[in-house]
Amino acid sequence: MALGRRKITDEPAEIDMTPMLDVVFILLIFFVVTATFVRETGIGLQQTAHTDQPPPKELKLATQTFQIAEDNSIWLEGRRIDIRSVRANVERAHAENPRLQVVIEAHPKARTASFVIISDQAREAGVNDIALTTMP
Repeated sequence: MALGRRKITDEPAEIDMTPMLDVVFILLIFFVVTATFVRETGIGLQQTAHTDQPPPKELKLATQTFQIAEDNSIWLEGRRIDIRSVRANVERAHAENPRLQVVIEAHPKARTASFVIISDQAREAGVNDIALTTMP
């Protein structure tokens, strides 16, 4: 072989992937072990059974029932109200009876946002006993 000349080979270059895979698996294990899982909170719902018998007098609470129609209109005691007046109505009823319970009857096709707004307004008015039912 002459000086200055190198032998040319047709061997393909190979890259060893084992160290890279080791690093990837170590990182994967690290992230799985150190990850914190957040438990999502949801809306607490009370399912009430519809019965024809009234509750006993000693357990009877004052209730204020809001109806949410299919078109997301809000009704209180047979009259249509604006969503902005929910809090004022709840505050007035809560002042008359501190053991007030708010019941929201929602149509199955009504938006969830309407229920959330009504329940938020009731909580701001000081009532924490809120129940959700569906219209028959």
